[in-house]
Amino acid sequence: MRRSAIFWAVITVPLLLTSAEAGVGDPQVRTDHPWYPGELSCSTFERLEATQAEVYRRVVGEGPETDEQKAIAAWLWRNTHYWHGEEGAEDLWGKGFGQGGDATTREYWTGLFAHGFGLCGTTHAQWTAELHALLGHNRGRTVGTAGHNSFEVFLKDGPYGTGRWALLDHDISTIIFDRRQDRLLSIADVQRDYRRLAQRSDSAEGQRGWMICGLHPEDGAVYADYRSAEYFPGYSGPPPMALLRRGESLRRYVRPGLDDGKTFVFWGRNDNTAGIPGPERSRTWVNQPENMYGSEDGAGYRPGQARFANAVYIYEPDFHNDDYREGVIAEDDEQIVFDFQTPYIVAATPPNDAAWGIYDAGCRNGLLVQGEADCDVAISTDRGSTWTACGPLTDRLDLTDLAKGSRQYRLRFSLSKGASGAVAETLADAGLKITTVCQANSSTIPRLRDGETDIEFLASGRAVASIGPTLPQARAHRIAGDFGTPTVTLAAEAPRGRPAVAIYAAAHVASSNPPSPEVEYRIDYSANAGASWRPMVKDWRITRRGDEPADFWSQSFCWGDVSLEEPMRGPLQVRFRNTGGKKYLRAEMHLVYEAPHSDATEVTFAWEDDHGDHVASHAFTGAAGESQTWTLPTGSKTRTRWVEYRAVSSP
Repeated sequence: MRRSAIFWAVITVPLLLTSAEAGVGDPQVRTDHPWYPGELSCSTFERLEATQAEVYRRVVGEGPETDEQKAIAAWLWRNTHYWHGEEGAEDLWGKGFGQGGDATTREYWTGLFAHGFGLCGTTHAQWTAELHALLGHNRGRTVGTAGHNSFEVFLKDGPYGTGRWALLDHDISTIIFDRRQDRLLSIADVQRDYRRLAQRSDSAEGQRGWMICGLHPEDGAVYADYRSAEYFPGYSGPPPMALLRRGESLRRYVRPGLDDGKTFVFWGRNDNTAGIPGPERSRTWVNQPENMYGSEDGAGYRPGQARFANAVYIYEPDFHNDDYREGVIAEDDEQIVFDFQTPYIVAATPPNDAAWGIYDAGCRNGLLVQGEADCDVAISTDRGSTWTACGPLTDRLDLTDLAKGSRQYRLRFSLSKGASGAVAETLADAGLKITTVCQANSSTIPRLRDGETDIEFLASGRAVASIGPTLPQARAHRIAGDFGTPTVTLAAEAPRGRPAVAIYAAAHVASSNPPSPEVEYRIDYSANAGASWRPMVKDWRITRRGDEPADFWSQSFCWGDVSLEEPMRGPLQVRFRNTGGKKYLRAEMHLVYEAPHSDATEVTFAWEDDHGDHVASHAFTGAAGESQTWTLPTGSKTRTRWVEYRAVSSP
């Protein structure tokens, strides 16, 4: 295959703006499963906080009202929805997987929806964004200890007075109260007497029902040291949204294996536990949440207790009418370009059993393009800046090696040399089918419960276009300043002429060690080509509070969002700058836009229970933002296999 550095100009034809409205923006479901109701329960920080409060009240019997109770509610939910494992890296710097700089997945929603697992430093970095949203500016930090990266939350009022740091480590399922159970201890408190304080022998009853070292009795040894602090080591981008075009479906499998039970497609370390390839965790409260509160013996060791899940998109655009144009961002007679974006991450079946075989050449099953036509296929993962030729559209092209580890790509179909007619006519009878298999977190997939399940459906009618998170994706939209300097500006517009309704932005900055609380980080946006600017983030500072260890991470993130006063078509600009001359390593912007929403969404569940295997569907036809319900009867011992959303023509 050859790589072309020639930028293919985006040709937007007027027909794209006047074609029939089709597809569904942001379909989501919530069931009344007590622990795993699905994405509609946790896809924004507001929904997540409400769900965490509901679970906390059911489990503990009170609150949450205080900062401490809210923090423990978030800790309980994280313990039961996110597990310790090694996720695959994204090519954030454009130099190959794991190359060029920090490759940790630090974005909150990607960590939660695309993975659902991460190492201690990874998950706690992401979690700072949630505690920031829950309690306020810089209320969570990652703390380096002995062979571990732990977490602290800054609590106020009551026994915490004007504020104290408190240990809140979900990666090893540990919080520790003082002897009178009045307040949570900090890591510095625990470190001074860790052999006594961090022992599992302190019963759950003596810790308000929360077992110390709930995953392994020896985990408390990590508190022998108190080394470093990371302020703002993670961030949050836009809430996860999926866009389904007419002719497209999204099916999520709760367990590995896909339809045949033996096709394993993932993006993480291949632990290959109990004969099943892919990442897993044997010590976790995930999939046994009911056992956590009041436990006397911990989570236990069960091979495969938690594993990865899959999200499979199948897109079959119809070229006999204008429906296909809902997926097109550029078209002329000779070329058509489709775009794709997902809140999940394109996965791979590795060519070997190596721990990190996903990075090797020869991966399969992540992106398949099927069809037969006189067209050549090319792919871009940097928003059209560079393209890789994939050959003619004949039978079946496996493009996994070119798309794996990404959350977006573009596919270009162009007439083969000597072919005649328009490319859309050529593809009309090609049987084009694009299958994208992603990794997902099983804990965010809606599950059915025994007896009867109430299902709520909501589609916001929105979608998101992301400029980033990789440096090449952002560079394709840089218009001023530069990376590696103290200021950079990006510009973009929503695809297909759709109106933007909100902007999200984030920056990865070299903030120095120690970070100065005097430096102000700013993010501004412009809706008039830079003639005037409005603040998105202002007076963002790395606040220093409470006790601190001797060392610090020399980098940090700044992020924020703004809702536009009215929907806007056309380019928008985002500018990153600071008052301390700190260099921007990466930056990204995301445009949330109004997607076409005239189609119904067919929701299908497949499950098994004591009466056998079942599949049931229901079509939701309401307008964007309108909640609808469906009640589905089930038997006992119900086990959800998959749930599928499909855009279908409204009756």
